[in-house]
Amino acid sequence: MDDNANPQAGPLSHLTVLDLSRVRTGPTAVRQLADWGARVIKIEQRPEGDADQSLGGAKDGPDFQNLHRNKRSLTLDLKNSDGLAVFKKLVEKADVVLENYRPDVKYRLGIDYETLSVINPRLVYVSISGFGETGPYRTRPGFDQIAQGMGGIMSVTGLPGQGPVRTGIPIADLCAGLYAALGIFIALIERERSGKGQWVQSSLLQAQVTMMDFQAARWLLDGEVAPQAGNNHPTSAPTGVFATKDGHINIAAAGGVIFERLALALEDPDMASDPDYCDNAQRSRNRDALNARIEKATKLRTSGDWIDRLNEAGVPCGPIYRMDEVFADPQVQHLGLTFDTTHPRLGKQSLLGQGVKFSRSQPAATTPTPDPGQHNEDILREFGFDASQIAALEKNNVI
Repeated sequence: MDDNANPQAGPLSHLTVLDLSRVRTGPTAVRQLADWGARVIKIEQRPEGDADQSLGGAKDGPDFQNLHRNKRSLTLDLKNSDGLAVFKKLVEKADVVLENYRPDVKYRLGIDYETLSVINPRLVYVSISGFGETGPYRTRPGFDQIAQGMGGIMSVTGLPGQGPVRTGIPIADLCAGLYAALGIFIALIERERSGKGQWVQSSLLQAQVTMMDFQAARWLLDGEVAPQAGNNHPTSAPTGVFATKDGHINIAAAGGVIFERLALALEDPDMASDPDYCDNAQRSRNRDALNARIEKATKLRTSGDWIDRLNEAGVPCGPIYRMDEVFADPQVQHLGLTFDTTHPRLGKQSLLGQGVKFSRSQPAATTPTPDPGQHNEDILREFGFDASQIAALEKNNVI
């Protein structure tokens, strides 16, 4: 296909991605490709009724606009035989197909990996589900908070004794999307050697369990079930939130050398030599008393004073921001964590950027989130459909 088909010219501009996904986890995966220039075709249902009530939230809302930038939209009725034929025509030239239906839906539609890989053996087919493509829970509806509960993170989030607490972001959705994107890149690299595509699978539950990392290892290797620890680090002290004269700050003073630096910065040198705090085991065992001793000092100065003072002393610390404060921070601004684009209806937009940088290649928000069907004619022409065929598809409500 012609690179001019998409105005982006990033490092992935040679890839064509058919995006069947909805809500958050699938679009999160696709965004990792779209921001680096992949030709992403978002395949959507034809708008019916109030589009703002569909899965994925209000089309003009910030969440939807942030998730679906750098795509073109094709409305297509996959339940219609003509629509299915159009989709299979696109699959012939696609590199990636991504879906996050319930596992049985793809088979009912006839767009499962086994079927599409016959059409295009080089196809990387990606499925993201709630609980996995097989197993006793495969047909259950999956949502982020359900996976958070089953994956263990709600049991270790929140204050001790508070009861289960969800995280402030849809972490299972986001991580499943990121794992799926990682799987896509691995499959594409492997395809260079084998010449064959494969089926990449992730799920909310799988992603959430693997994201438990050292908390999971504590159980698997030591048989230890981690409790809630609130703002304290579960295994390292003193690391947590401390009140100041005008708010709160984070301090992470684990390790003997850094703890000694903290004691000097707090003007409490005896704290470092106190036998109750002589090593990490003792500091963890006497965490509450240690935190109270630290906070007695931190309350005497403002957050800004302590951040300057502790950083100068080589003690890791930092402010605790609201979202408006995050994007006002000079380091955040320096990192360039937003994209600016202009939507034809909504005007100028500032969208969230990527969490990785390269020395040469740069991500970009080249095009804003499209309206459903905005690129129907352009896309179909690129795949060989002529004006009369496109008109027939429109007349029959296929697109």
